[in-house]
Amino acid sequence: MSYQNYGIKPQLVERVKLKMKNPVVKDRIRQLLGHVTKYDLQDRVKVRKLVKSAAVIFQEKLSETQEDQIINFVLAQKIDPNNTFHLLKLWGMFR
Repeated sequence: MSYQNYGIKPQLVERVKLKMKNPVVKDRIRQLLGHVTKYDLQDRVKVRKLVKSAAVIFQEKLSETQEDQIINFVLAQKIDPNNTFHLLKLWGMFR
């Protein structure tokens, strides 16, 4: 299922993808997410904190609705960061 089905705008995704090309931003995001587990990514409170932290790094102002949409998307994906298939599936969604 696409991120757009959760109400996440393609313009936001494109801005974030562009910002990820900056090595400093990419490194800060890598540090933020480096030790995240699949259990963390199923915990609404932890995901909300990660989304807020990432928004600061990306210098994106997210509305409460946008945060909720992103959180719902992340929870629905049941992401296991140690599972290469999950990571490839996500990468494919955002190519």
